[in-house]
Amino acid sequence: MTGDSEDPNDETQYHLGVAPDDVADTVLLPGDPERIEKITNQWDESEIVAEHREFRTATGAYDGAPISTTSTGIGSPSAAIAVEELARVGCETFLRVGSCGAIQPEMDVGDLVITSGAVRQEGTSDEYVREGFPASADDRVVAALVAAAEELGHDYHVGVTASTDSFYAGQSRPGFEGFEAAGSEKRFEELREAGVLNFEMESSAILSLANLYGLRAGAVCTVYANRTTGEFRTEGENRAAETASLATALLARMDERAREAGADRWYPGLGLGDD
Repeated sequence: MTGDSEDPNDETQYHLGVAPDDVADTVLLPGDPERIEKITNQWDESEIVAEHREFRTATGAYDGAPISTTSTGIGSPSAAIAVEELARVGCETFLRVGSCGAIQPEMDVGDLVITSGAVRQEGTSDEYVREGFPASADDRVVAALVAAAEELGHDYHVGVTASTDSFYAGQSRPGFEGFEAAGSEKRFEELREAGVLNFEMESSAILSLANLYGLRAGAVCTVYANRTTGEFRTEGENRAAETASLATALLARMDERAREAGADRWYPGLGLGDD
């Protein structure tokens, strides 16, 4: 057991610099700090509440629902720090928002991937729980993301994501001077044949931690590249962000319907309370 001096559990969080009054219950988690402004430009109001290292946090409102966003930087280690410290100040719902590489040939650049679960091909979640523990998305978050994508008219795919620790070797890309990691191509084909939709670097850790802590999480990413067809374009950058923002408002309505019905949690039969 470590001493208190090793526990960064003060009210203001050590890495993120946020305190309980700084953030909403629901937080969008992009990787790039530069995406924070692109996300908040879609909201009704917002302000930057903290900024430290790769972690930039803004809080505001979207369609009447309180909402926050925190950048996590690249990869699962820093994404786990964000989830840990946001959970400690009261956040309960996490929506990973980012970009990804598709590995199924029918997926187009600009499409959305809504993650139902993730292959834990990263090491961060292994330090929390045994390898067989599922990195599954919360069904309510998946439903809200699907409803938001439908309402916005975005093409989307729902399925399994593979999260890696390496953008290059871990995702079967050649390294410096054409270096190829052992088993890289075989791993790519096995994932593709198993129906895995995409590669990215954070979702499985975010989902695993949320499940361990009794929180809810999901992920939506815009396809920038199709690794099977070789197509690459930074197209539709805002689609994942606007889908996640609208999903936050829908989740607030779901939660309200559950309260009105006296249910422990929202389920599809409750609807969204529309006349």
